[in-house]
Amino acid sequence: MMKKTLPLIVVLISLSLFGLFLLQASWLKNLLAVRQEQLQRNVKEACVNVAIDLSKSMHYTPSLRFPKRPGFRIANDFLSLIKPPAISDRFSQQDVDHKLRSAFHKANIKDLNFEFAITNNNDEVEMKSAGFEKEFWDTLHNRRIFVPVVPETGSDLEGIGPYENLIIIVPDFQKQVWDSLKWIIAGAAVFMLIIIAAFFVTLRTLLNQKKLSEIKSDFINNMTHEFKTPLATISLAVDAIRNEKVQSDREKLNYFSGIIKEENKRMNKHVETILQAAITEKQELQLKKIQLHLHELIRKIVENYQLQLKEKEAKVVLQLNAKNDMLVADEVHFSNLLSNLIDNAIKYSKDNLEIKITTHSTNKYIVIMIEDNGIGMSKETMKRVFEKFYRAHTGNVHNVKGFGLGMSYVKTVIDAHKGKIRVDSTLGKGTTFTIEMPVGVTA
Repeated sequence: MMKKTLPLIVVLISLSLFGLFLLQASWLKNLLAVRQEQLQRNVKEACVNVAIDLSKSMHYTPSLRFPKRPGFRIANDFLSLIKPPAISDRFSQQDVDHKLRSAFHKANIKDLNFEFAITNNNDEVEMKSAGFEKEFWDTLHNRRIFVPVVPETGSDLEGIGPYENLIIIVPDFQKQVWDSLKWIIAGAAVFMLIIIAAFFVTLRTLLNQKKLSEIKSDFINNMTHEFKTPLATISLAVDAIRNEKVQSDREKLNYFSGIIKEENKRMNKHVETILQAAITEKQELQLKKIQLHLHELIRKIVENYQLQLKEKEAKVVLQLNAKNDMLVADEVHFSNLLSNLIDNAIKYSKDNLEIKITTHSTNKYIVIMIEDNGIGMSKETMKRVFEKFYRAHTGNVHNVKGFGLGMSYVKTVIDAHKGKIRVDSTLGKGTTFTIEMPVGVTA
């Protein structure tokens, strides 16, 4: 069920994530357009307020000053005499700049980069900021805002005062809009990252569930096969014992009784393996460390495998070169560890099997190398060889027995002893397991 639904779930989640990405991109595009319009409107309103403020000081009655120049005629020059002074006469550049910044601040437009100028009705520049002329001609990136400055309606000088313009230029308008949205964009990006992270966590969980489901299926299949074989053998042996001819033959009776006992031991060993895996899953391995002579332990374990080695026509070469073979370890677990490695070398072997066990010592470690010329492992198998329930794929042929717990147990024992283990293998050529056990550790 998991295998069928997982691809569909991944596709649905991917489509949902892609749809969310498009939705967020569309939202961001609309937000940018709205923000551009809002910023331009706020800047325009602030400039209008400044223009009104500048125009309020134009209602006073100016003093008459007759020019001392020849040919002066009151009829022609009277209007020029009563016109109030220009903005540049009443305000400095710093005053106008301050008024603009105050207006932008009130309009909630902070840190706006802008340039400005005051021009008369003849398009002559009366006042300008330092960068106005440079930014004026760039109409592609900058925004211009023109606001007329005229006397107030109903004032004495309405229609008489000079017609002036306040020009505001906002350089890199688009960039400043983006800058004003940086926290919103950052929040949206963080939200998107959280969604993507949640997607990958969900996907990884689904893959892990799929992996666990496959492991469970493989384990059940392996366990069924491992128990089915001895049960079938016991059943056949029991049927044979019931035969009167066998019952009358003491030798045959002992033979079939021995088969039942051996198969019973084999089943008990499988049960113990599964129970031991359950114990190591729930808690740390309980060790009873004692001082052991490593070389003596290795010889004893190799001796126990003489029948299997003889059956495979294999041989074991011992090169026990460690000067100090005294090891502080749990005898039972460490013996099982070495037995599993030798057993694997025998199981995954080919003709003319040769197992080489080498030891040497350093200042910090006793190094044990178990090398064989068997079938070897692929890179994928090497990565996963210490995973619980994992077994290298050998097709549907059950010529290799086990539950995939042996190497996981080996790694657990090594870790419990604060040691290290690594594997080097070449497919078709053989495998080498290297164990480094710390020296000088008290029991």
